[in-house]
Amino acid sequence: MSTRARVIVTIAVVIAVGGGAALYWFQPWRLFTNSTVQETLPSAAPSSSLGTSAAPSPQPPQNVLLATGTLISHEHESRGSVRLIRLADGRTQLTLEGLATSDGPDLHVWLTDQPVRPGRDGWFVFDDGRYIELGPLKANNGDQVYDVPAGTDLTGIISVTIWCKRFSVSFGAAPLNPA
Repeated sequence: MSTRARVIVTIAVVIAVGGGAALYWFQPWRLFTNSTVQETLPSAAPSSSLGTSAAPSPQPPQNVLLATGTLISHEHESRGSVRLIRLADGRTQLTLEGLATSDGPDLHVWLTDQPVRPGRDGWFVFDDGRYIELGPLKANNGDQVYDVPAGTDLTGIISVTIWCKRFSVSFGAAPLNPA
């Protein structure tokens, strides 16, 4: 084989390997894929409406709404609402309601101690402090429920983000406003 042929083969191999790696890393087809999940969302009363009766009466435990928020877009257009709920059985859950965002590689749902900032200033801040990973995003559309790990200290947790771990960027985030 001539030198020229070896150079051409080497270049072709480098392009094929590099192209394959780029496809794996960026997963561009995810720009055109969608998935939807419709989980049953727990109901909850705002914490301020509990115990408002004049005479104390034994009431069965009930779900309590701790915080709410509305998603804003970051790297990708995102919309929907979030609720943090303490269930009657003592567990805490985060709900994503009416979620609509782009599909992407390695998306996760995080509770964080970082404030939600609009625009590019808010894209990269959520891994700068404390965060609690609730798991991979189940689908990029619909209603979904995530359990907060038992015993998690939520002190100082003020936001939710849909976080792309592969590129360390927020697709969308919501402040957690006390109910």
